[in-house]
Amino acid sequence: MPTYSYTAIQAGTGRECQGVVSSANRALAAADITGRGLALTSLALAGGPAAEKCHGADGAGAAAASRAAPRRARMAGRGVSRQGVAVFTRQLATLVKAGVPMLRALEILAAQERSPAFKDLIEGLGEAIRSGGNLSDGLQQQSKVFDRLYVDMVKAGEAGGVLETVLERLAQFLERSERIKRRVKTAMAYPVIILAVAGVILAGLMVFVVPRFEQIFNGLLKGQPLPVLTRVVLGAGSFVGHHWAAGLGLTIGLGLAWKIFRGSRRGSRLFDRLLIRLPVLGDLLLKAAIARFSRTFGSLLASGVPMLDALVITRDTSGNACVADALGLVHDRVREGATVASPLAAAAVFPHLVTSMIAVGEETGALPPMLKRIADAYDEEVDAAVAALTAVIEPVMIVFMAGVVGVIVIALFLPIVSIIQHLQ
Repeated sequence: MPTYSYTAIQAGTGRECQGVVSSANRALAAADITGRGLALTSLALAGGPAAEKCHGADGAGAAAASRAAPRRARMAGRGVSRQGVAVFTRQLATLVKAGVPMLRALEILAAQERSPAFKDLIEGLGEAIRSGGNLSDGLQQQSKVFDRLYVDMVKAGEAGGVLETVLERLAQFLERSERIKRRVKTAMAYPVIILAVAGVILAGLMVFVVPRFEQIFNGLLKGQPLPVLTRVVLGAGSFVGHHWAAGLGLTIGLGLAWKIFRGSRRGSRLFDRLLIRLPVLGDLLLKAAIARFSRTFGSLLASGVPMLDALVITRDTSGNACVADALGLVHDRVREGATVASPLAAAAVFPHLVTSMIAVGEETGALPPMLKRIADAYDEEVDAAVAALTAVIEPVMIVFMAGVVGVIVIALFLPIVSIIQHLQ
């Protein structure tokens, strides 16, 4: 019968225990350990018997930590970024994989953390373990920082004795997600900056430059008709100069109305549906949504989260209303006994290639690895699409800005040519 070595936390005392257990398989070994009132943190095949050893906080220290935990949970988590969570997960996964006990690993990370908010959060996780809980209990107290996806994956890793593997998967998932977000933000930063600069220049010309030219034209041409383009530009400048306050109020009102519409369920669904149907940007957003769905769903299944729970978590963290609706349909059909691929194909959101690969993964019993392949493939496509979009946007925005300023300049110089001809 196989022998497994384990590391666990004693309930009530918070002491960390190490020992071995003999069982027919890993699942029975994990059940045997948790049945003793221990919170399992790691479980691996061992070479021989060993005595159980426990060390850590005593009952009084655990009680004090338990009393301090709610206060720390309220204070920690403020100002913690998603990038910081990814770095913390990678460091914790490295320490646990190297054999460092969980409590000691958290103490090391808290000691080296420079951010007061994150340091307080990590110390709160350690206090949750000292008070007899496990890592997932501490993570649940910080729901604003660690979402349900994170907590449930850690909980499944603790139940199966593969916490170090789950932390490794979580670190990879968060790092890839942050890398994609950074690339998309970088691609969108350039056109936003160009538009902002163009808007400032255009507003300056309309408010300060165009009215002065209008006075000059009225004095020199003495009622002679101006070119059509000049009249259009002068009229726009006069309107902006006299109604800028109303325009600002209208812009703020439209922004608030848009925020309310976007925050509603119906508005969010309509907007997301329109987004993914756009010619170029829609294809990019759909690929990013597919990559996120595949990686989230595959990571949850590989970590031991039940299928229905994994679908609910993936739906809630999809970030797109159309994808969320499709996954809600899949959840209902799977609960009735259907496969994942057939209702996913019926939703008509994902490409046929994706649903076919998922169907093959289900038929071969290798759905998590297949989902990982889909996520890797679409991550690469998103990277290529972002690079191509950036290469196209830069010259287009430059030409647009030059065109707007050029039209204004031509409109102002056309009457000057007429004045020079009249003087000659």
